Amino acid sequence: MRLRNQSLKESMTGYLFIFPQMLIFLIFLVYPIIEGIRLSMYRINYQSEKFVGLDNYVALFNDPVFFKALFNTVVFVVFIVVLTVGFALFVASAVFDKNAKYVSFIRGSYYVPVMVSMVVMSMVWSFLLNPANGIISYYAQDLGFGKINLLGKTTTVMPVIIFVTFATNVGQAIILYIAAMLGVSKDLFEAAEVDGASRWQVITKILIPSVQSTTVYIVIINIIAVLKIFVVIQLLTGGGPNNASVTLMYYLYNNAFKYNQLGIASAVGVIMFLITLLLSVPQLRSLIKEK
Repeated sequence: MRLRNQSLKESMTGYLFIFPQMLIFLIFLVYPIIEGIRLSMYRINYQSEKFVGLDNYVALFNDPVFFKALFNTVVFVVFIVVLTVGFALFVASAVFDKNAKYVSFIRGSYYVPVMVSMVVMSMVWSFLLNPANGIISYYAQDLGFGKINLLGKTTTVMPVIIFVTFATNVGQAIILYIAAMLGVSKDLFEAAEVDGASRWQVITKILIPSVQSTTVYIVIINIIAVLKIFVVIQLLTGGGPNNASVTLMYYLYNNAFKYNQLGIASAVGVIMFLITLLLSVPQLRSLIKEK
């Protein structure tokens, strides 16, 4: 009986320690999700709410701009994830075993854009890409190409925004990969050297499998980050030209704060939440299975 009381006391102590975190989690994460699902089934004005069931979702799937935003978001996710994982693996595997000062320099130089506000980076790129007085357009005119308006053409706006987003965020993935590779047992590399393995074989057979959990983590955080992409779109293109760069997050913003369609905006948020689950859960399952 005494042991049982002591065990119960210890359990209660543990629950008391995690209670503040659980309370914050319920208030700021679980409640907004539930409220968003509820609001997605209402037509909302400033003074009233009217239950409309799935009408907001029907309106979304009858809106071609929504499908354009969905397509652009999927393209963003695929390209940003592939580019980030591929480039970060390349850089990290190339420098992780080099001189410590050299590795530190690489870490710092690639991580600088991550530390800078996305608003600041977007404003810098907006200045560089400005067709009237931007540096890129200026040098293009000097070379005889005339004014270049990369953000004003439907064929070039998406690649430019993908590049800007990738260049701003890839430093974090490089840092994570270098840290993971430094933690790989040196015995594996010594055994590979004894067996006469090439650098490529070391990377593909030892490094990449050893940092698989880091890859899963990077994929998940990039999926979430790209689904929430807003600042770059807002400051560089405003969703244009002709909705060529509109994303789900920007579409949600327009409906919520420009058109006062809070119910439709909530429906977009629910769809984004489901997309995040569909894309992230398989990655999390593979990570848990590996552990």
